[in-house]
Amino acid sequence: MATHIDLNCDLGEGYGAWTLGEPGADDALLDVVTSANVACGFHAGDPSIMAARCATAVARGVAVGAHVGYRDLVGFGRRRLDVPADVLAAEVAYQVGALQAVAWTVGARVGYVKPHGALYHRIVHDEEQALAVVAGIAGVDPGLAVLGLPGSAVLRCARAAGLRTVTEAFVDRGYRADGTLVPRGLAGALVTDPDEAAARAVALVRDGVVASVDGVDVPVAAESLCVHSDTPGAVPVARAVRVALLAAGIELRPVVP
Repeated sequence: MATHIDLNCDLGEGYGAWTLGEPGADDALLDVVTSANVACGFHAGDPSIMAARCATAVARGVAVGAHVGYRDLVGFGRRRLDVPADVLAAEVAYQVGALQAVAWTVGARVGYVKPHGALYHRIVHDEEQALAVVAGIAGVDPGLAVLGLPGSAVLRCARAAGLRTVTEAFVDRGYRADGTLVPRGLAGALVTDPDEAAARAVALVRDGVVASVDGVDVPVAAESLCVHSDTPGAVPVARAVRVALLAAGIELRPVVP
């Protein structure tokens, strides 16, 4: 049983006057989580949002990570795009560098990278795209860590390139028996009940398993747990997860300070 865990959240996912999720959710979540995955402008996010989220994160002792995705504002980065490997590597480097620069202006530091949406899921198995993502990250800063799904191609490629890797699990997403996530739009894709999410979080840390929609427990070795700011009821879900973990004697701290 682990004695501590990181709690990360995808946020900063508005753009200009457009916001995603409930009003004020990002600020509320930054009171709860220990790591913030900040959108870097390709699937969502803009410079002012990036600066605001980084400033709040550093003020509250929350670690900052770059949440990189396909260049797909219209589809929120959830559409599978066939991007050439060299282009993808450059686009990942561009996003990471942009957040690093903005974070620096408000006294924050980017410590890790977590891919978003369709890119995240594709590089679980797609070796070529995984290598491109790793090349983009390593080219900017080989000291950055990479967050991803346990057993994924991107974590394997990152380790081979000498990058630190961090495994994560999702408390607000449904799992299939093979350890992958239930695709959004299908029954069981989201976990929105705070008590259910909290129980899943404790089981993940204490027992290393998560219940799948197929009725079997799936082994998951996670160093970080994720909640999404656009999940309905994201704030009460995250709060319930934090309370349950602390009540179980599990310390919350950033995995990448």
